[in-house]
Amino acid sequence: MAQLTPLAKGLITVIVIGVAGSLAWNFGLKERFAGGGETAAGKPAVVGAASEAAPKPRAEAPAKAAAPADDRNAPLGSAGNPLKVSLVSFHGYAPALVANGNALTTQPGSIYGKLGVNVRFVIQDDIPTLATIFESGAAQCAWRTSDFWAQEQPNLRNAGLDGRAVMIVDNTQGGDAVIARDPAVKAVEDLAGRTVALLQFTPSHGMLIDAIDNSSLTARRKDSVKMVFINAEEGTAGVRAALESGAVDAAVLWDPDLALAMRNVKGAHVVYSTKTATNLIFDVMVCDSRLLAKPEGQAVVQKFVAGWMDGVLAARANPDNAVEALVRTQEFFKLLADKEGKPFVRSLFANLVWTGVEDNARILGLAGGTNHYERVYKRFDEIYRKAGALANPKSPVIAPQDSFDYRFIKALLTDNKAAVEAAAKPQETFTQSALTEATQKQAMVTKPVTVGFASGSAELTKRAQKTVDSEMVPFIENNGKAYFEVSGNSDSTGARETNLRLSAARARAVVDYLVTQWEFPRERFKIVGYGPDRPLCVEASAAAEGLTIEDCRALNRTTRVAVYGGR
Repeated sequence: MAQLTPLAKGLITVIVIGVAGSLAWNFGLKERFAGGGETAAGKPAVVGAASEAAPKPRAEAPAKAAAPADDRNAPLGSAGNPLKVSLVSFHGYAPALVANGNALTTQPGSIYGKLGVNVRFVIQDDIPTLATIFESGAAQCAWRTSDFWAQEQPNLRNAGLDGRAVMIVDNTQGGDAVIARDPAVKAVEDLAGRTVALLQFTPSHGMLIDAIDNSSLTARRKDSVKMVFINAEEGTAGVRAALESGAVDAAVLWDPDLALAMRNVKGAHVVYSTKTATNLIFDVMVCDSRLLAKPEGQAVVQKFVAGWMDGVLAARANPDNAVEALVRTQEFFKLLADKEGKPFVRSLFANLVWTGVEDNARILGLAGGTNHYERVYKRFDEIYRKAGALANPKSPVIAPQDSFDYRFIKALLTDNKAAVEAAAKPQETFTQSALTEATQKQAMVTKPVTVGFASGSAELTKRAQKTVDSEMVPFIENNGKAYFEVSGNSDSTGARETNLRLSAARARAVVDYLVTQWEFPRERFKIVGYGPDRPLCVEASAAAEGLTIEDCRALNRTTRVAVYGGR
């Protein structure tokens, strides 16, 4: 998540309807790693998670140690009154633990210790709501994924509170994926008529909706993709078990269950993942607005952010120590390391980026370019409102810029010109030879965009440019490591040779605009004119897709953007 743990993500369904979940051990984690079984249940329950009651705490759940009493009269950030931060067991947060001296409380000589701020990390794998966390005083700051935060901030305001994200802490790049076992399922479009297991209202859900929405499937075939929501209490272990048992055709998972499924399921392969959609899922740290409104709170949060960023550098320099930090502080990773080995834990680091100052500057658009965080926040707000994820459908729509407090990252950039310069440089290098190689494979997903041209013309009008800006550019930006085929397409009317030439000219006009106006590297785009040869709708049987002949032809007269790259 931006990621949740195999325990945590499964509880979001409960969170969004305002119900407290059970402890992480309810998810069968103890039995799975300590007892050697897959899950407590023999086979996964496959039901709509939204209909489930909150799971009950289990009697055998281990007792938590009493939290140290705080001296509220002591300065915030002192040993007697540390800044309290709520986390879940997730490897994306290893830099924070490293910064704290491989401990939940600040150790002498640690990064935070040298900055003169005391931080206490509180592991809450039961995932209380932010309203509960802030009101109880359990913590002043807490993790959220960018999509989860878009769901919860309206609920927080409804409770008379608010918060702001203060930094991006990680960016999943391969750690979330749609995977399938049938070799015939090679693209998102191949999921039509198939069953896909996932957890409802999690980044998995949002990622799948986004992929299907952007696919070339007709509306009827989009509806034929059956999302199978695993019970929240089964967590990602239940999603993985559904795929392993053959109960479903595909699944949407994140690490470590993603890595385990890829290893355990014969023929398992990635259909679409954040290895290609690199600008889709982020983790953020959200702090109580009441803390951010006070000068003393701002000073402590500034040190908190600075220490985390230094922890990123330290964790990158010594990933084995980052593994130790996780194993020493979180029971989940101790059990995982005992079962799978520490090298397995370390391997999970390859599928996400611990985001330092430079990465924050790039993602937040502070060095020029697109603000990917705000784009994603807005997109997931749209997705989850439509899917019914908000506790109150009438919750206020929050402008993305009102969800993030940029002061702390900007302050770090003031003294770090090298980070600004690095963030302004292209993140990836694209070549013509790699484009040729990538586009010889199967496209992962293809987005049709109706770019209007005058009859017989390949000139891009102002209206057509706006269509490219709003429908095509965000799709390209989502897929930060992808190559693309931009194709012009026509219906079956008119002379085929004429349609082939005109469709190629129109595709070239679109790519020229993307390169000159949006500064995308030309090497990312293959230009093709297919004319009438690749219809999305068979015009002779338009009614079978629930379309009129004119609607069918309009669908075929589209400029299409096909995604190629790392899966």
